[in-house]
Amino acid sequence: MKLYIAEKPSLARAIADALPKPHKKLEGHIVVGNGDVVSWCIGHLLELAEPDDYSDTYKKWTLTDLPIVPQKWQLKAKPKTRKQLTILKKLIKQASSIVHAGDPDREGQLLVDEVLSEANISQAKLSNTQRLLISDLNLTAVKKALNNLKSNRDFIPLSVSALARSRADWLIGMNLTRAYTIKGKQGGYSGVLSVGRVQTPLLGLVVRRDLEIENFVSRPFYEVMADCSTQNNDPFSAKWQPSEACKPYQDEEGRVLHRGLCENVISRISGQPGVVLSVEEKTKKQAPPLPYNLSALQIDAAKIFKMPAKKVLDICQSLYEKHKLITYPRSDNRYLPNEHYFEVSNVLSAIENNKGQTSEQVNEANTSLKHKCWNDKKVEAHHAIIPTSKKLKSATLGFEEEKIYGLICRQYLALFYPDYIYHDTKVLIEIAGGQFKASAKRESQLGFKELMGKHKLKDEVLLPALEKGQKIQCIQGRLLEKQTEPPQHFNDATLLSAMTGIARYVDDVDIKKILRETDGLGTEATRAGIIELLFKRGFLERIGKSVVATKTGKALINILPEQLSKPDMTALWESKLTRIAEKKGNYSHFMTPLLNDLQTHVSLAEKVSVDGFSQLPAPNRKLFKRRSRRKAKV
Repeated sequence: MKLYIAEKPSLARAIADALPKPHKKLEGHIVVGNGDVVSWCIGHLLELAEPDDYSDTYKKWTLTDLPIVPQKWQLKAKPKTRKQLTILKKLIKQASSIVHAGDPDREGQLLVDEVLSEANISQAKLSNTQRLLISDLNLTAVKKALNNLKSNRDFIPLSVSALARSRADWLIGMNLTRAYTIKGKQGGYSGVLSVGRVQTPLLGLVVRRDLEIENFVSRPFYEVMADCSTQNNDPFSAKWQPSEACKPYQDEEGRVLHRGLCENVISRISGQPGVVLSVEEKTKKQAPPLPYNLSALQIDAAKIFKMPAKKVLDICQSLYEKHKLITYPRSDNRYLPNEHYFEVSNVLSAIENNKGQTSEQVNEANTSLKHKCWNDKKVEAHHAIIPTSKKLKSATLGFEEEKIYGLICRQYLALFYPDYIYHDTKVLIEIAGGQFKASAKRESQLGFKELMGKHKLKDEVLLPALEKGQKIQCIQGRLLEKQTEPPQHFNDATLLSAMTGIARYVDDVDIKKILRETDGLGTEATRAGIIELLFKRGFLERIGKSVVATKTGKALINILPEQLSKPDMTALWESKLTRIAEKKGNYSHFMTPLLNDLQTHVSLAEKVSVDGFSQLPAPNRKLFKRRSRRKAKV
């Protein structure tokens, strides 16, 4: 018999529905009409063993035992799902062939591969294992996927990438959490000081932003506006552009800090003639945005609905698994395979039926337009998140589900709307030897922005008709006094944006260059969970819309070396993991330098000073339930 192993029961049911009937539902599996069997994992059925599983010595937390590096890595069954693992292992032995049906990402690949390895599958059976990639749980899509099975061997690099990531997290998390928790206890703090490969650099971003705001000193800066008139008495204003000679009076962002300099400019230009040096007019087009990946969706949902990333992910899982209204949600890709283009009419019909957008908006879509998102070369294991062709028979979505479904529908529908078009004009003027710039923007076609709530064309700034060499008159100069402002605290949207665009926060120029082409800090599947983990562990808190570090979070970052609390090293690791998945890197090239870094960090932890930790608020013991099964002796 052929055995299909799905990642979750919901996926298993969708696969079984596409296979011959009748079906016999038994414990932990479904037997279909032709004798084949569909079974499932429940997420990861196996987890990396903890240090004290390797040796009783590690039950007591001591600095002398660190770093703990397993010579032979061990997995153990998760207690809650041990029974399902036993069922799967028995079915694997009975099966003549196997179809791996984990989710189409690196974690989905690894978790089924782990089970196959645990079951001691024969090499012959492993070589013949096939891979089923499903991103849409509706019957038609599942049947199509079943007719397009691939060899599971082609996905080994994806599994190796996930394995390297999980072991790296274990090595950094287990060793450095023990090291800094021991040091914290020496300083009078009784809680667990959790350190993680991704969570700690993210916490560092927030702590540094908070400190920057706390230490910010506002200072005045000045601008000069020239209020001008043409020979036809048409008024307009232009802004002074300081010359190279003014640099000593400017800050690093080019703002003029010397009031007297601006007052001198005003006295020189008021009542003086001027001339137009250049007029640059451009018609600019903005194409509709790409359809969503998970992070882009979470960022928009945070901006529009103030919705935390974890909630967005949970809603997406419900829309995918329960309602079957969207494609696979944990995607990092924003492109679509060309074959999906032939499903457009069915998807638009479903959007209208399900009230994802109004009938009027759907009817305005021009399906003859083909957006650049339809590109097979840019689609890998999974594609962008889009609506499916599933039609609801009645209104069954919750209020928040409707919001997220509506966003996904709007982004998809925008693909079939025209470009947003506007005319940009820039004018450079000379008055009394100084240069002044005026600009204007005139919209001529809203295009896809009609879907985004913009309903009226407007002119941002009006300029009279000007041409090169034209004489103008400066009526008067005008001083604008402004104040520098501190950066904003992170919020849910900007924190996610920082994770996806982590290159902005990296110091090393070479690493910054590498990271511009990668996925950033963490993955689509893990970012929401990492953010929530920092809240649960008492390192972050919300004050209004702002996300800020707690006293404990700040204290932890203050004692850690910069290399651990800045994103450079971890972001570089993420790029290496991506290279492994893309068959451009390997496990040992990733793990060897990581182990060297780990030894260095353990040595640094032994020497750190923890004065002041006794002043921290008492830890919330409920936040560390997972560790309560094995109470550490520190």
